[in-house]
Amino acid sequence: MNKKNTVDTADVPITEVHLAEARLPVRKKIGFGIADIGGNLFFTAMGFWTLTYLTDTVYLAPALAGIAVMTAKIWDAVTDPIVGFFSDNTRTRFGRRRPYLLFGALPFGLSLWLFFTKPSFTAQTALFWWALLMLCLVNTAMTLVNIPYSALTPELTSDYNEQTSLNAYRFLCAGIGTIMGAVIVMPIVNIFPSKASGFSAAGAVIGGIILVTTLITFFSVKESAVPPKTSTGKASAFFDSYRSVFKNSAYTVLLAVFVLHITALNFLQGMVVYYLKYIYRAESLSSMIMGLLLITAIVSIPIAAKCSNLLGKNFSYRTGLAVLCVSTMVIFFIGHRIGVTGLAISFVCAGIGVGFAFATPWAMLPDAIAWQPDTVRNEGCYYGVWTFASKLGQAVSTGVSGLILSAAGYHADTIQSPQTIFAIRLIAGPIAAAACLLGFILIRFYPIDKKRKALA
Repeated sequence: MNKKNTVDTADVPITEVHLAEARLPVRKKIGFGIADIGGNLFFTAMGFWTLTYLTDTVYLAPALAGIAVMTAKIWDAVTDPIVGFFSDNTRTRFGRRRPYLLFGALPFGLSLWLFFTKPSFTAQTALFWWALLMLCLVNTAMTLVNIPYSALTPELTSDYNEQTSLNAYRFLCAGIGTIMGAVIVMPIVNIFPSKASGFSAAGAVIGGIILVTTLITFFSVKESAVPPKTSTGKASAFFDSYRSVFKNSAYTVLLAVFVLHITALNFLQGMVVYYLKYIYRAESLSSMIMGLLLITAIVSIPIAAKCSNLLGKNFSYRTGLAVLCVSTMVIFFIGHRIGVTGLAISFVCAGIGVGFAFATPWAMLPDAIAWQPDTVRNEGCYYGVWTFASKLGQAVSTGVSGLILSAAGYHADTIQSPQTIFAIRLIAGPIAAAACLLGFILIRFYPIDKKRKALA
């Protein structure tokens, strides 16, 4: 049993409100986490289906699709620090984070539906600019909600174990959204006579869920007393805020590892549909394989949280990266030869790695932010940089995937050449594994562990 949580005031910035010295009620943790059902439904649907939707339904050339996704992700990454900065300096009767949930929920859901509604024109140039515009729109709407939402975490509790518990609830909800994103898209698509109308309907359903879950969190969570503004709002203050972020050594190490982990996961999940469709010629099984991966990840999250409390978050993160690395190499070497059942088992193993690496870095993030206390509360800047860097990793992985497929001679809805099949295996295997391995090495330099945090 944990002893009553306390806050060491010697290490708390003078302007910080003392947060949550007792346990947070379960209803507040659940209310906080609900928004991530919609959020991760979005992330999963986009991660699994964006590239295949553009190449096999919109019929945009894979190289152009990869460039469009990569460019939009870079734009998305650029907007994250800006939204984080404005979030830090917003002052309303609803607080400084919650207004973004209230006013961003509808544009978020609506823009997703618009992206999954195929345009009527067919020229490649027009389709490229349409894809780029729609992806920029939906990613901007997502940023307006997700950055302030993520920055709520350290405002609800500053206790080490409560942060782990809070993020476990959040990522259990995220896991539900992730599974939904993996398994509901194709069943909805298959109800309709064409993939185009099916994807539009799936976009409407997902957009509606995003709207509802975001508003539930807005009404469920109340912010603590609002601290003073972090800056004057001048451009120089904006850059000063972000320079201070990169002076935090614990944060920069954790950030680098998180980017590598997200990049690896994006390589793997982006290839699942291609793998099933063109190697096993069983596209209909893609939802089942994704579901197995993600259900295993959800089951692993509370185990990872318990492991974090007992052995430290650093250990849990290393475990997740190691398991994911080994699993992707298994998928590369023998996944195409062991049948669908063997492949499913491989993805279950990968799911264990995903589960351990899913919530843990988010639970580590408040610790890393507090590693170098500032005299102002600028969590929004930290979270803005966090998502900025991770989206750059996603942009690179998606763009590289599209370019590799194009170079290997990929053509939609045809029997693929041996070179293309090898390219699909390469992306899901060694390329993803290399990112995991590098992250595993870098996390050894992370300076915070459970013992040191307790002494802080």
